[in-house]
Amino acid sequence: MSVSEFSFPEDVTWSVLLAALLVVIVALLVHRMGAAILRRITRGSPVASAVVSRCWRPARLVLPLVGLQSVWQAAPEHLPLISQVRHGNALLLLAALTWLGLRALNGVTHGVADLHSVAVADNLNARRIQTQTRLLVRIANFIVLIAGLALMLMTFPSVRHIGASLLASAGVVGIVAGIAARPVFSNLIAGLQLALAQPMRIDDVLVVQGEWGRVEEITGTYVVLKIWDERRLIIPLQWFIENPFQNWTRSSAQIIGTVFVWVDYRMPLEPLRDAARRACEAAPEWDKRLCLLQVVEAGERSMQLRVLVTSASSGLNWDLRCKVREALVDFMQREYPQHLPLLRAELPEFAETKHPDRPSAPSAD
Repeated sequence: MSVSEFSFPEDVTWSVLLAALLVVIVALLVHRMGAAILRRITRGSPVASAVVSRCWRPARLVLPLVGLQSVWQAAPEHLPLISQVRHGNALLLLAALTWLGLRALNGVTHGVADLHSVAVADNLNARRIQTQTRLLVRIANFIVLIAGLALMLMTFPSVRHIGASLLASAGVVGIVAGIAARPVFSNLIAGLQLALAQPMRIDDVLVVQGEWGRVEEITGTYVVLKIWDERRLIIPLQWFIENPFQNWTRSSAQIIGTVFVWVDYRMPLEPLRDAARRACEAAPEWDKRLCLLQVVEAGERSMQLRVLVTSASSGLNWDLRCKVREALVDFMQREYPQHLPLLRAELPEFAETKHPDRPSAPSAD
């Protein structure tokens, strides 16, 4: 056997390695130039720009792996460990493609958030679009992740055969798997229902189990409700499908608030109406739609007054209610302190001292 026959495999190996190096260099150059071109093209589109920006890192890994896979596939079969190299490169490529898909979906979410900002006065449409986008993207993330893992497992012949045999005898196994995965799929379906029907959106004001707060985040499995005192209430998505809850900003953020005050029956109402009107007009939180004082209850010792006031949002209405309540209490303390709710008792000694001209009760003698 000649020397050239021994040197042929080494020459082929070095040729393959050199081709792989050249492919990686070319792929990185293509990535750099393509990223610059795409950034310039998508500069005027927030969604496309966000997708390109977030796909930059995974694309830098995908392009060299695609080139290397083509080199390994074209390499001779007698190269040492070539089958293991092909399999490993295929696994890395599938993982990189999964990462690329997840980052692209993340870019869509951030691009839509930048295009439809909720930091405006009338943000109803923006909150609707953001909520739909986030929920649908999270469902798509789950699908992409599952598909990537499934494709990676299918590259192993033994696992593929085991999966085929399980599918062929998927009686009890399918039932057990379905029962085990029921919470996951129920939340997934609930997320899809919430995205399409939209009973709530990002930044909506909800009352859930007696807690008042704003929707801070909607994930693929739960909702984060930011309570007014900075606490966070974590609620599964399925809960919103199966239970009633209050949404104060479903169609509009405008709201009517109530202020209750107890007063004596001798209190004149017109001065209080004027005081409530002055308090509303002096408050910047009032939207000038309604400021109405009414008697809503008449008890045996006092009567209850209700003041209806309106604001552009629930947060402003809370501050307005506090201001109107304080103004009414201050007005009554200054002008009509004798008509605040009191528990009165008239004693005989007090009656004689108070009314000396009143005839006294006849004596027993």
